[in-house]
Amino acid sequence: MRRLVELDKDWIPMKNDYSLYIRPFMFASDDIIGVKSSDTYKFMIILSPTGPYYSAPMRIYVEEKYTRAARGGVGFAKAAGNYGASMLATAEAKRQGYDQVLWTDAFEHKYVQEIGTMNVFFVIGKKVLTPDLESGTILEGVTRDSAIEVLRQEGYTVEEGSIHIDDVVRAYQAGELKEVFGTGTAATISMIKELKYEDFNMTFDTDTWTVAPTVKGVLTDIREGRRKDTRGWMFKV
Repeated sequence: MRRLVELDKDWIPMKNDYSLYIRPFMFASDDIIGVKSSDTYKFMIILSPTGPYYSAPMRIYVEEKYTRAARGGVGFAKAAGNYGASMLATAEAKRQGYDQVLWTDAFEHKYVQEIGTMNVFFVIGKKVLTPDLESGTILEGVTRDSAIEVLRQEGYTVEEGSIHIDDVVRAYQAGELKEVFGTGTAATISMIKELKYEDFNMTFDTDTWTVAPTVKGVLTDIREGRRKDTRGWMFKV
């Protein structure tokens, strides 16, 4: 990976919120067709110059029909099948003008899981809530983990647990739902300006937010060398 970055260093964009995206991946390479685990695999790394994944606050549709992952499956893994299962629902949401889907559990379609390209956080009252990893249906995102650490360092109370969509709606109606944002490798910290569940629209003025911008600012400062990396997150290439 270090050699590859060295070879392609001239492709690194020198603009704010731009980067050279590094994507390792692996696929089965047996010379047969069959339903079995492969005995051979090919591991590769690709690089791509990239700008902001979401350049503006997002509109998110809460999925209540389709299922991306279920307990006992492989929703926790970055496997192609997880993305394949998301395509139809995402396409339908985009036809309605939404950027992505917030998935819910497979059984009741009531407990929020993750957004198609990122984990999700809710600022409710004085707490920051995010779905836990116990069900094995969401990715254990590195940016998710980093955001939790930064939030706690900045004095916020973070709780990981089950989050019922009805509780989210009630918090919004009571004026307690302050912010909703996503975290991901490419998405970094992405603000959500609208959340639609059934026929109910929750809208937000992202210009007034404090929590998500704080997390994004701290992570950006660490990444760009303006703030000391005290956790060994950075890797010099």
